[in-house]
Amino acid sequence: MEQLEDFSREELIQIILELRRVNQRLQAEMEELKRRGGAAPFSKGKRKPDPKPPGRKPGQGFFRFRGAPQSVGVSEAIAVSVDGQCCPDCGGELGRARREVVSTTDVPAQPEPEVRCYAVEVRQCRRCGGTVRGRHPDIAPGQHGATAHRIGPRVKALAHILHYVHGVPVRKTPAILEDLTGVRLTQGAITQHALQQAGGAVGERYQALRASVREQAVVHTDDTGWRVGGEGAFLMAFVNPALSVYQVRPRHRNEEVRELIPADFPGVMVCDRGRSYDAVELEGVAQQKCLAHLIRNAAKVAKEKNGRARQFASQFTELLRRALRLSADGAEMRLKDYCGQATALNDELTNLLRDRTLRDPDNQRLLNGAGSQQDRGSLLRFLSEDGVEPTNNRAERDLRPAVIARKVSHCSKNPNGARAFEAFISVLQTIRKTEPSTLAASLTALISPQPASG
Repeated sequence: MEQLEDFSREELIQIILELRRVNQRLQAEMEELKRRGGAAPFSKGKRKPDPKPPGRKPGQGFFRFRGAPQSVGVSEAIAVSVDGQCCPDCGGELGRARREVVSTTDVPAQPEPEVRCYAVEVRQCRRCGGTVRGRHPDIAPGQHGATAHRIGPRVKALAHILHYVHGVPVRKTPAILEDLTGVRLTQGAITQHALQQAGGAVGERYQALRASVREQAVVHTDDTGWRVGGEGAFLMAFVNPALSVYQVRPRHRNEEVRELIPADFPGVMVCDRGRSYDAVELEGVAQQKCLAHLIRNAAKVAKEKNGRARQFASQFTELLRRALRLSADGAEMRLKDYCGQATALNDELTNLLRDRTLRDPDNQRLLNGAGSQQDRGSLLRFLSEDGVEPTNNRAERDLRPAVIARKVSHCSKNPNGARAFEAFISVLQTIRKTEPSTLAASLTALISPQPASG
């Protein structure tokens, strides 16, 4: 009762109304779960009012038709002549013949693996009795005896691409590879090779990518849930248009962020409003907060309020949306006009987020959080700095393959598997961004055996 006496009559009425809305929503959710028998729904049960059209999305390239394969020539084409000398529709006489080349691209009816045998010369030293073996770039140093017959690097690269890029579970990868290539291998062989490479060439490439993060001008970062040995963990992504670096850690604090984004990071970090990014240790790092998250938060507050309580959140949402529109139209505007509108918009936002006391607690929390970010210049930085994007969608898109893989697997069974996962997915996703047509060839060259030295 003493706590209730601190509120006015109007505030108590608002609390009662809010509790009633929450109660009604929870009751509706309980009834929906009872109707479905307690099972998780396959969909949200509502169709989008404006669903996206099917097909290629804007910005994904230009496509009109499939081009002819380079190996197809007119001289080697199978001749297909017209049956008869008259038109099958009207019986009229046919004109002069012309040729049109079409093609059908397919795989061989029966995959035939390419087997290369090597006659390795072995000699024994007459002085010390040691064994000297012939060396070849395609033969691993210890490839003899029980391990004399091995699977080549191209098949191994294909297995890792299926698993780490396309999210195929390791237990299904051997069957798919046998259907595609005719080569048999085991789930254990794929896993053991991945662990070996994570401590070898792929791991070295991964460490080089980690070191390069601090040299980037802009880095997007985000995280999602992961599991290591059944225990909860976090999968963190640090990406930009030419780089993807992932790491799996038991916790997501500023310490884990500073493994790749140090306190003296000279670039811009694009992120959400997570506590780890707002730590004191990262105050010196220039940031751009994701406007999509802010707009959703502010729109939710405005939707739940009535009367004047909706005014602040609605104005804040509209200012952020104006900033997004200005950024999209900036390329078509004169530089002077763009800079003038950007400055005016920043002044409006600064005035709206000035330090003051609001009666509604939700609006006050929104003001305090967004106001501190505006004081650091983290809301509209994308309007004045090239290469900085207003949202963190890039990091979320790079995390999507891992989220899909999480749905069909148990994530990482142990810490060694987590290290292999973060190394392979970082290297492969980076290659896909820089040289997508050479993904298999690049990984094959990276994991190919090297002859022993000396």
